[in-house]
Amino acid sequence: MTNAPKHSPLVFSGMQPTNSLHLGNYLGALKNWVKLQERMPCIYCVVDMHALTVEADPKALARATREVTAAFIAAGVDPARSILFNQSRVAAHAELAWVFNCVARIGWLNRMTQFKDKAGKNRENASVGLFVYPDLMAADILAYRATHVPVGEDQKQHLELSRDIAQKFNNDFNAPDFFPLPEPVITGPGMRVMSLRDGSKKMSKSDESDYSRINLTDDADAISQKIRKARTDPNPLPETKDGLAGRPEAENLINIYAALSDHSVETVIGEFAGAQFSVFKNALADLAVAKLTPIASEVRALLADPAEIDRILSSGAQRAAAIAAPVMAEVRRFVGFVG
Repeated sequence: MTNAPKHSPLVFSGMQPTNSLHLGNYLGALKNWVKLQERMPCIYCVVDMHALTVEADPKALARATREVTAAFIAAGVDPARSILFNQSRVAAHAELAWVFNCVARIGWLNRMTQFKDKAGKNRENASVGLFVYPDLMAADILAYRATHVPVGEDQKQHLELSRDIAQKFNNDFNAPDFFPLPEPVITGPGMRVMSLRDGSKKMSKSDESDYSRINLTDDADAISQKIRKARTDPNPLPETKDGLAGRPEAENLINIYAALSDHSVETVIGEFAGAQFSVFKNALADLAVAKLTPIASEVRALLADPAEIDRILSSGAQRAAAIAAPVMAEVRRFVGFVG
């Protein structure tokens, strides 16, 4: 047995192009992706193949792919420093996903709670793609032998499956440590941003009420109005963090302020302890407008030149494919493909 190879640090993460991105996507992912660029090489992907797991409108998918790409760049993802592309441009994702479909076990996929949640009572009518979605996610990561993956709480189970698939492939094909076991990157406040209308539900692109979320394309007036109309309780802000117990809407708004200002929750509570929510909401609205309207302006500017967005995606795909090519050559050799 040869000595196990060392895996150079590499980040991979992706986001589906479904509807407009919102504050939760920014604070929970994009803001942290930008910071990770300073620490290690990063690959960021618009996962348009994953979007086909639900019924898709081809024109809407193409438009959303460009919109999400524009939001990535406007938020600070640098396509010169990091690799930025859409998944369907690099064939290695689909090829490796099929290999992993044959490595993973049905029992593993049956335990995936996201499939149960999304399929609901219509399990028998759900697409096969939705069921094997985690295998494609594993391929997204491991086609580049990425070592670190920024994930939210709802994706941690899928990352664990990616680790299991990597380990089983390495064992099955006598390829010790060929694939790394990718590590989750969990970051601080704002990781889980909740609905502005219901503090018990995650902020979502699919929520019927536009007032439940702040879209990254919202202008200053819309941002201010949504924050001032956000649900709160009648009590003033607490004196300590413990005072947020049982107050999900209050906790959500304080978490948003902390994440936007890069301060701790304790610092924010210390600044506004005992204040009425009308005062706090005004301060939060001003902060959100200052932080988010430049992003919205940049998104609109980028979308005015779709050819440039397509050029960036094409360039990123070429760079990504160059990294995946030798990995896939080894995978083919390991599994016995000829040619």
